[in-house]
Amino acid sequence: MRVLVIGGTGFISKHIVRQLANQDHVVAAFHRGHTKATLPEGVLEMIDSESVMPIQRFPAQVFSFRPEVVIHTVAMGADDAQAAVHTFAGRAGRLVLLSSGDVYRAYGRFTQLEPGPIDEGLLPEDAPLRTKLYPYRRQASSCEALQYWYEKILAERAVLSDPALPGTILRLPKVYGPDGNEDLATIYRYRNHPDWRWTHGFVENVAAAVVLVATHPLAGGIYNVGEAYTPTIAERLAKLPLSTMELDLTDQLDFAQNMAYDTSRIRVELGYRETVSEEEGFLRTLHAGSG
Repeated sequence: MRVLVIGGTGFISKHIVRQLANQDHVVAAFHRGHTKATLPEGVLEMIDSESVMPIQRFPAQVFSFRPEVVIHTVAMGADDAQAAVHTFAGRAGRLVLLSSGDVYRAYGRFTQLEPGPIDEGLLPEDAPLRTKLYPYRRQASSCEALQYWYEKILAERAVLSDPALPGTILRLPKVYGPDGNEDLATIYRYRNHPDWRWTHGFVENVAAAVVLVATHPLAGGIYNVGEAYTPTIAERLAKLPLSTMELDLTDQLDFAQNMAYDTSRIRVELGYRETVSEEEGFLRTLHAGSG
């Protein structure tokens, strides 16, 4: 299969590219040249140093590659997602978008952006979405800043909007691994909330889910990605070394609201399984962070 990865050198995307190449797919990685990565032999690298975020134009080289599937790892909002749909409709067979669990209404409850009662239980793919858009806009330094225009809900809508380009969405968990969240701060700094749950995923496991969805002939629609079981903070800490990391004492988060996803759909429909255990993932992450 011919697969184009947009943003192919980032934290998650470099693993996606490597796994695709290892499975003998024909792979091209398009990026802006801002992040360097050693790509596998045979991967076609396309660099547009003049491209800016949000990416709204693509060089002719992308079209000559003739991708069957496009994996967009860096579409953050409406404009860049719609630009990809417009560009590849009629030129590719499917567009895969990496999205986030922050689209769920539960995230709005957790951040107190959205009022209302706690959403109980696991979050399936059809769980209610936020009604309050732009969850990070209040943190933006200007209207050009990513936090200002970021909105994965709008990116998802764009990717699913054109029948000429079937779209598939992966809602990712909190990803950790070498080069990202190496200190496991998303666990350690919340140890004062031992019963809270937040779905995580080791970077190689998340990449494997993306590759499976991108290449599986029956994949379609929306998939949650992450652990089969989301432990509490206390359960995670029981498997980890002690830390003196400063606690997050913010009063702007409601830890009565869990962020735990139901990931059964990708497992049942496509047979997804983790390739790296939680214990091994933690070991590799902490070792990289201490190196």
